[in-house]
Amino acid sequence: MEIPYTVQARPDTGLNNVKLGIWLFLASEVMLFGGLFSAYVLLRMGAVEWPLGAEFLNIPIGTVNTAILIASSVTMVMAFASLKLGDFAKYKGYMLATVLLPVLFLCIKAYEYYEKVSHDHLPSHSTFLAIYWTMTALHGLHIVGGIVVNSYFWGPGSKMWHTKPAMFENRVEAAGLYWHFVDLVWIFLFPVLYLL
Repeated sequence: MEIPYTVQARPDTGLNNVKLGIWLFLASEVMLFGGLFSAYVLLRMGAVEWPLGAEFLNIPIGTVNTAILIASSVTMVMAFASLKLGDFAKYKGYMLATVLLPVLFLCIKAYEYYEKVSHDHLPSHSTFLAIYWTMTALHGLHIVGGIVVNSYFWGPGSKMWHTKPAMFENRVEAAGLYWHFVDLVWIFLFPVLYLL
């Protein structure tokens, strides 16, 4: 028995099951990160003094990482557009870039974490550092999840393109929505932690 509405839109929502599922998942992610950003605001407003991010964080490194994630969002869009145009070879190239760019992001973030540990800037030393470590580590876990999913769609999962192209497009689109959300979270994290 075939699962209904994997390609066609559901009559009750106007979305197929894949898109409906990813939007529900992203709503829960908004609540998760919304809670963390709210905690940041409350803790900062209640603090007697609060350090500038530049006192602890490397702004040029954060800027480079921001550019890397924005570039990975662009390559994700190009990968999906290539599928819609039926160009599987271009899709593979753009999706590979979408996988490799966040790997580079994590390597730079690992160096940044090493810098923090070597200067004894640990979460237990201040509320600011506790928030920095918590929010960036959670975001990093989301990036790892995105790398795993996009690697699958670049590698073994891409076989579906040859058998069920419409279903494959739906899944890549859902992965893209998740990836854009992860990038958007960083676009909020960077100024809040590094610049304010």
